[in-house]
Amino acid sequence: FIDEVHMLDIECFSFLNRALESETSPIVIMATNRGITTIRGTDYKSPHGIPIDLLDRSLIISTSPYTEKDIRKIIEIRAEEEDVEMSDEAKDLLTKIGLESSLRYSLHLITTANLVCKKRKGTQVDTQDIRRVYSLFVDVKRSTHFLMEYQQEFMFSEIQQEEKGGEGEDTHMAH
Repeated sequence: FIDEVHMLDIECFSFLNRALESETSPIVIMATNRGITTIRGTDYKSPHGIPIDLLDRSLIISTSPYTEKDIRKIIEIRAEEEDVEMSDEAKDLLTKIGLESSLRYSLHLITTANLVCKKRKGTQVDTQDIRRVYSLFVDVKRSTHFLMEYQQEFMFSEIQQEEKGGEGEDTHMAH
């Protein structure tokens, strides 16, 4: 299984092609979330960032996003696996967060919310615990928004460099 297969470079894809041509050819499962993108190590664009000759040998299975019901069930299973007692309202809130942000982010909040719950001497994670950890740990979308809003405050920023049209080392200091 190769997750984020679009991160492989052309040499890795060449190795995979050779391996798939051998008599003891492995079954290779690859996953990516990219559309048409550049194959690393080349200037060529291809669907999923995978060379066309490898795509021709692949069976592509389309996937779809999780439904609200799916996310809720996954959260319930994860909470049970981690021995975290959680109110239905907390599960509802985590489900909403999973829909708006990502399932991975909402699952990360289970453990941290449980620690907050224990600190307040609670026996069951509730919405107050979820809200607390949501305010402490940001998801990718909120982090990106923060970085874009405050990029001038950081010592180094590639965006500043791109706006000035420069390349190479650029050491902008915060004012």
